[in-house]
Amino acid sequence: MAIRDSSEDYLKMMYTLQIEKGYIRSIDVAAGLGVTKPSVSYAVKRLKEAGMITMESSGEIHLTDSGLAVAKKTYDRHQALTSLLMYMGVEEERACEDACKIEHDISDETFEALMKFAEGKVPSMHHAHHHYHLKKK
Repeated sequence: MAIRDSSEDYLKMMYTLQIEKGYIRSIDVAAGLGVTKPSVSYAVKRLKEAGMITMESSGEIHLTDSGLAVAKKTYDRHQALTSLLMYMGVEEERACEDACKIEHDISDETFEALMKFAEGKVPSMHHAHHHYHLKKK
């Protein structure tokens, strides 16, 4: 299923919150992405309809298996691309912003080529690429 860039960003933020806090709430998604609560409500509705998330009556959000797969792929790409850009001399905040743009549009083939090129050169790149490669299978 094709998924929009903004949906990938929401799923990546939800995954990040799950890792950092152990739970996902709409208010935390809004704060993390710097968007309004109505924007999150709209995204949650779309993601529920797409089968990417479920929501409990308490409001807690859970990633489904398919939502988790998209979230992890986007998260792993983001981490790897940010590391690569920083290694190349890009300041951390800019590297993070640019990685967010690149992660959505780059093909799997090009991403794999970048990771192969960076392996052994960029500290922690082996782990990021290995992590992505294992999850992809």
